[in-house]
Amino acid sequence: MRVFKYLFWILYRIWFYVLVALPIVLLFPLLLLSILKEKWYPFFFKLARIWAKFILIGMGFYFKIEREQTPEYGKSYMLIANHTSMADIMLMLVTVSNPFVFVGKKELANIPLFGFFYKRTCILVDRNSAKSRQAVFLRAQRRLKSGLSICIFPEGGVPEEDILLDDFKDGAFRLAINHDIPVVPITFADNKKRFSYTFFSGGPGIMRVKIHNFLPTEHLQVEHTKTLNETSRSIILNQLKNFG
Repeated sequence: MRVFKYLFWILYRIWFYVLVALPIVLLFPLLLLSILKEKWYPFFFKLARIWAKFILIGMGFYFKIEREQTPEYGKSYMLIANHTSMADIMLMLVTVSNPFVFVGKKELANIPLFGFFYKRTCILVDRNSAKSRQAVFLRAQRRLKSGLSICIFPEGGVPEEDILLDDFKDGAFRLAINHDIPVVPITFADNKKRFSYTFFSGGPGIMRVKIHNFLPTEHLQVEHTKTLNETSRSIILNQLKNFG
């Protein structure tokens, strides 16, 4: 019986990468066209949402999204969530319909096919380079001025399996304060169980999401960064505990 479990997990992981690649191949001409100009990004974002739903449904994931507040179209936000799975990117795309840009680690740009579009549409950061982190702020500012939102997983990476929620980095909150945009805390309840970075694990099932009430920043100063950080983390941590 255990042999069948391991066989399932191996095939399940392979199937995930098939689902990631297939829509990119089928939609390649449209995707390529959509990244030629930065102002066409909203069109690329619509295609990315189709890609994300295709993967989640194909993996047997069904998502249940609870919203305390809904982002208004045309406004910019700082979207943050806990980070436990390769499926976090897809679930975030499904959860939020307002066009946003991911800030993510540069290593993902090395993934064949996916990386080609990832490095041309996302804001890449080398977390070991102060110069790279500074460049993130400049690129994010440009995207915010064009009316887009920004998405950052503030743990700065995927924590160890036994850690429910790691400490948050300050970058997302400093950026939100500097641009007077609300922080949108989002909790992903089941991604670690469904499809974690542990190879022999996971399986079809529910993915619960909660979009919490937004945290305004218009009256905050840079010295309030740590407080905003801790408030955001507390909201997500408490929700993770409530989800169980």
